[in-house]
Amino acid sequence: MRLKLVPEQTNFDFFRHSRLTLGLSGLLIVVSLVLFAVQGLNFGIDFRGGTMITAATETEPDVGDYRRTLGALDLGDFTVSRIYDPAAEITGSVPNQVAIRIEQTDDDPAIQADVIVQVKAALSETFPGIRFLQTDSVGAKVSGELVQKGVLAIVLAVAAVLFYIWLRFEWQFSVGAVAALVHDVILTIGVFSLVQLEFNLAIIAAILTIVGYSLNDTVVVFDRVRENLRRYKQTPLRDVLNMSINETLSRTMMTSVTTLLALGALYVLGGEVIRGFTFAMIWGVIVGTYSSVFVASAILLRLDVKRDWDKEEPKSGTSFADVDA
Repeated sequence: MRLKLVPEQTNFDFFRHSRLTLGLSGLLIVVSLVLFAVQGLNFGIDFRGGTMITAATETEPDVGDYRRTLGALDLGDFTVSRIYDPAAEITGSVPNQVAIRIEQTDDDPAIQADVIVQVKAALSETFPGIRFLQTDSVGAKVSGELVQKGVLAIVLAVAAVLFYIWLRFEWQFSVGAVAALVHDVILTIGVFSLVQLEFNLAIIAAILTIVGYSLNDTVVVFDRVRENLRRYKQTPLRDVLNMSINETLSRTMMTSVTTLLALGALYVLGGEVIRGFTFAMIWGVIVGTYSSVFVASAILLRLDVKRDWDKEEPKSGTSFADVDA
């Protein structure tokens, strides 16, 4: 007997509470924007500029001792945090690690190099046997350029999606797909602002991956919608949309659950370095699946769409849309 995530035949009405779901999405977008404006993001050194040193000791680190040692150097703003890896024994990683972040005070590379030498010398004297696992430095000018390029990458990705869907389907489909993508990006930024996880270039990569994942789900649903619009020309659009979502629901759930299983393993066993990335991906898969079903299709219903698809097109990437889950 095979395990099924959803029944073989479903007949859910996904638009029964569409006002509630769209209202909830709108509220979450507003909350995310307010959090971003008031609390901001915990930018990593990629976007702030500065130095990050990862160190390890044989014994459990005392963060207070690290702060007192660095405070005596008068380096300006710095933070010390312990890196806790619950899977260290399984993965064989170093268990007693700390991350030291030192804010950029001058864009002169020579001054920044001197700061790194001072920090390492002071820590080596205070903590005999300390090992420096990783040292990253980013200048203030470079970090500003990275911020601009990161924002530009997201905007260009969404614009490319808008253009592609417009050509592939119709403008109503394009608006629905882009609205879902913007919804996913803003909610991801909002949750990072709420939990204050470090926001760095890896998170930009995660957001771009989320855009692709969400678009994949949305296109599968929209392709089935177009097929059913040809087949049921007199059926109301709401019924066609419900039918299409139900027909692809098994595929959607299977894709999301299997992806979440892999991401869950990475989050638990992958260590601190990729934890922010995997957290963003887990959140993105959840909101991306939600927006493909409840946001993109709901907007398409309100915009309406043409019913006379005269030119028959070859079958596209939905041959596995109704696979058993």
